[in-house]
Amino acid sequence: MPVHRLPTFGHPHLALLDGHTPIQRLARLEDALGPARRGIELYVKRDDHMSLGGGGNKLRKLEFLLGQARAAGVDTIVTVGGLQSNHARLTAAACARLGLACELVLTRVVPRSDPEYETGGNVLLDQLFGAVVHTRAGDVDALEEAHARAEALEARGRCVVVIPTGGSTATGCLGYARCAYEIAAQEEKLEFTFDAVVVANGSGGTHAGLAAGMIALRRDPRCIRSYAVLAEESTARARTAALIEQTLDAMGAVAGQRDTNDPVVDGRYRGPGYGLPTPAMIDALAQVARLEGLMLDPVYTGKAMAGLLADTTAGVFQPGQRLLFLATGGAPGLHAYRSIFASEAGPAADAE
Repeated sequence: MPVHRLPTFGHPHLALLDGHTPIQRLARLEDALGPARRGIELYVKRDDHMSLGGGGNKLRKLEFLLGQARAAGVDTIVTVGGLQSNHARLTAAACARLGLACELVLTRVVPRSDPEYETGGNVLLDQLFGAVVHTRAGDVDALEEAHARAEALEARGRCVVVIPTGGSTATGCLGYARCAYEIAAQEEKLEFTFDAVVVANGSGGTHAGLAAGMIALRRDPRCIRSYAVLAEESTARARTAALIEQTLDAMGAVAGQRDTNDPVVDGRYRGPGYGLPTPAMIDALAQVARLEGLMLDPVYTGKAMAGLLADTTAGVFQPGQRLLFLATGGAPGLHAYRSIFASEAGPAADAE
């Protein structure tokens, strides 16, 4: 269907992006896969290609979450995440731009305590963007602490809203329902339709929003495929399915518009756990960097790309299909994983 103007679904919305993010073909990566690719075409949508805060998918969610907060007169945002949370970084950056106070409750969910992880990457940027950071142990209920902090701030006269992990609420997911319309508009210009859109699945909101958007566009939501990187496959699938329904409710979609909600989520490339490196992730990240100059991240897109490359050559996709990989950002987190890429950095420069 023709798509000319991106919807806001009747919800408050703030512009944090600089227009549509570009779609690029990964031609050198295709060539490197050789005949095993079977004519499959690989494209990437550059949701890392945003000017605010280092870019990334969370900005689409924050356009609605902070739009709602602004409409309610909120002056302080409290949110949660792991120590190297991309969502926390972008919330801090967006709050800086909007003049909102920002506090982050970050937990050590990845079993690392080295200085590289504790102080580099997103942690450094959180501080530069002016957020107040509360660091807690990995077994602490961060959301409970965030609500307790919000109550303390409200007692001082602040107007506070708490945003859950990854901004993955029905309101936040509207950002990726809107992105589905953006992809459809770009397909019109490209004069073809993508057979699948591939994403990493952390808190589930990106997959859920895209699927809800496809349903609203009367397209098969199972064209959205994700690789679980946070929860195990069954948990990620159930969470994503629930978020799709909640997002459709927020969009005002009626029951007759809803297709079968059975999201395609693959947990085979998650490895031993969230934020823990895998050999396949390291290989995929290095290959894409060297062939395309594209920076993925070690927690989300690196693992999702490992899955996509393996499935492309394993016959999961049909010959000649066009696949769109969503680069959701997170490259600042690479600095917290420097040691695992030391052997992948290539030869040292020649000494004179």
